[in-house]
Amino acid sequence: MSLDIENTNILLSKTLRINELFFSIQGEGTRSGLPCVFIRLHGCKLRCSYCDTPYALDKNNGGKTMDLKSIEEYIDSIPTDFIEFTGGEPLEQENVFEFFTYLLDKGKTIAVETAGHILLDSVDKRVIKIVDIKCPSSTMTKFNKFENFKFIDTKDEVKFVIGNDEDFEFALNVCSEFDLFNKTSVLFSPVFGTMNYQNLAEKILKTGKKIRFQIQLHKYIWDPSTRGV
Repeated sequence: MSLDIENTNILLSKTLRINELFFSIQGEGTRSGLPCVFIRLHGCKLRCSYCDTPYALDKNNGGKTMDLKSIEEYIDSIPTDFIEFTGGEPLEQENVFEFFTYLLDKGKTIAVETAGHILLDSVDKRVIKIVDIKCPSSTMTKFNKFENFKFIDTKDEVKFVIGNDEDFEFALNVCSEFDLFNKTSVLFSPVFGTMNYQNLAEKILKTGKKIRFQIQLHKYIWDPSTRGV
């Protein structure tokens, strides 16, 4: 049920810590290539070895506080209904959950990219969840919450960032143990500048599994160090 005016105003007066807002091409996943509004939230407790957004991690430095009304106005100024929340880690900020539902009720398509260390039970079921399971080379595997697989379905995605052969085997084992190939889209993404693309592609082909090989498209359209794309 839609919020009344008073409750809408209360919701939109709440805030999020934002790193950047931008309009670009979706560079990853099953919706790669689509125009998308990106809401990059600021702050993440994880420190993945290959993180390509280190400027969005430290909660005590950087970012800016914005009320949800201002974020909504930015979203409404862009000619697309596809919105992705990324980070940092979006789900570390509690006000984001209500905002998802509010935007969905307005007819927006909402995706969230999450590192998988926070339970998804509070995420609106309509949200497209892109869950990044941490492989060994990330040094963050202890934070994986495999119980999150209870909250995903066929519209969602589980992503493994692959940096070496150990990561590849780890990812295959997780997919097998939790029957992911029959539950959702599975993505294997090479660590940019580290994992040989041809090597990973050939390893995927040998498995005979329904694995989507993906690269970060935006890093080929623009210089890899460019922000806001």
